Amino acid sequence: MISADSMLVYRDMDIGTAKPTLEEMAGIPHHMIDIVNPNEEFSVATYQSRVEELINQIIDRGNLPLLVGGTGLYIRSVIDHYDFTTAPKDDRLRECLKREAEQVGAAAMHKKLSEVDPQSAERLHPNDLRRVIRALEVYYQTGKTIAEYQYKDQVEKPKYNLKMFGLTMDRQLLYQRIEQRVDLMMARGLLTEVKELVEQYNGLGTALQGLGYKEIIGYLKGEYSLPEAVEILKRNTRRFAKRQLTWFRADNRIFWIEMDRFENKKAVANEIMKQMAGDFLTL
Repeated sequence: MISADSMLVYRDMDIGTAKPTLEEMAGIPHHMIDIVNPNEEFSVATYQSRVEELINQIIDRGNLPLLVGGTGLYIRSVIDHYDFTTAPKDDRLRECLKREAEQVGAAAMHKKLSEVDPQSAERLHPNDLRRVIRALEVYYQTGKTIAEYQYKDQVEKPKYNLKMFGLTMDRQLLYQRIEQRVDLMMARGLLTEVKELVEQYNGLGTALQGLGYKEIIGYLKGEYSLPEAVEILKRNTRRFAKRQLTWFRADNRIFWIEMDRFENKKAVANEIMKQMAGDFLTL
């Protein structure tokens, strides 16, 4: 199992990311979980490099790698032809953007990015000014988001022989599950986890601005009450789920499975095995 969740790479962030427990892993090797601290930078380019190496190692051992998770850009960076080394650079434009940032502030630059490249804005912390400026630089030069530019050849075959599965369910049932999940996180101690992370890492790092953490940090800063923080988290999670579905629905390679049509998770797994029908991921 190879995680394709951009939040699971961070250590000590367990409850808010719904990180799988040892019991849930059931002795099956899981990769790309707990590999960096929350105050360390971790990029999609780093993810791509590490996972490509992992896939080769797993295949060499005669096993089948399963890439599992909901961070679309992480998945596409591995299975498609993304190149993170050749995006154009314009020193003059970058300096202009830096001067603008000095005048209007990091938050305004992040808002500007959200208007032209919402995917990158969602991924980047407003204070990660270097990467915000870089994404704007690429957009202003090419008219494309940084992800669109890095996807060099959309007609070329994927790098691997693969099958892709997406799990979904009735929208109202999904939203109900989201509400229950947030309530369970709070019951399991999300508030304490966030307090300890803020204390240990001084509230720094892009990771602590992730979904489930920024909302609780807002409460700790006195921006709103705890019940309000919980409602904001539920709302933001619903919106995130909607964006995820929009991203993945655009990929016609995905075979969609309506989970509410099956009796249990085991039945869903059996359906996936049936659809795979003996195919293997190969180089």
